[in-house]
Amino acid sequence: MVTRIQTQSVPSKCRNDFKIIDSTTIGLCLEKYKWAVFRTTKAGIKVHLRLVFVDQNDVIPEKAVMTPARKSDRTQMDSLIDETGVTYVFDRGYVDYSTFDRYCDQGIFFVTRLKKNAIIRPIYSFKLPPDSKVLTDEIVYIGTPQKRMENVLRLIHTDDSEGNLLAIVTNRFDLDADEIGEMYRKRWAIEIFFKWMKQHIRIKSFYGTSERAVMNQVWITLIAFCLLVLVKQETGASHPLLLLYRWLKVLLWKPFDTWLNRIRRQPSRTSAGRRKK
Repeated sequence: MVTRIQTQSVPSKCRNDFKIIDSTTIGLCLEKYKWAVFRTTKAGIKVHLRLVFVDQNDVIPEKAVMTPARKSDRTQMDSLIDETGVTYVFDRGYVDYSTFDRYCDQGIFFVTRLKKNAIIRPIYSFKLPPDSKVLTDEIVYIGTPQKRMENVLRLIHTDDSEGNLLAIVTNRFDLDADEIGEMYRKRWAIEIFFKWMKQHIRIKSFYGTSERAVMNQVWITLIAFCLLVLVKQETGASHPLLLLYRWLKVLLWKPFDTWLNRIRRQPSRTSAGRRKK
């Protein structure tokens, strides 16, 4: 389905130059799911995802790996980050200097946030344009003199949407600093996806207690999301996915054409209505 969605996507609207990596933990009852022990009083599984943009707003899960919740994010980096010439965007939970050196040598690009306790040695500072949102743009060594990365990285300081300072490192030296900052801000799309998956498809409660039953239900959730994206593509709908999903719930026992006709119907309201500033 992912291949079909990508094939049908409009090339000018796709963002195939970068992919987002992250994970989310789904809590489980320890008494019912003893195979997924997470802590002394908790159980859970972790869904590791790689997302790609199919247009300016919509994303799809291109690849997924499911593990018990105690598995760290870094253990799945090689499973999700495996293509040269592609930029992977991820958070500081995946910071691993030896792996970053390997990516630099292999031609795998990345953009990530640096940990607060990272040791940095600046080498060179780039000049920024007057209208840039970036505060600093430098070439740096990361790590102590005894244990540091062999390759240099680019360190960019910028603000997020709430005004908090971000320290972003990357091995992309061919892009503008503002492009790097905007690329990292796009990482928020995967947080929205996880929220969507848990709240609207109700992945928090499971029908079975075995490991296979839980994993299968998560796979079905991802399949259902991809099916919604396919329907939106093939009908040419401009409505958000959530609206398509809500109409489906209401019309679930009606003929399929009823849902399709509702999707194709143009909105009757002409006023833009109230909008946030």
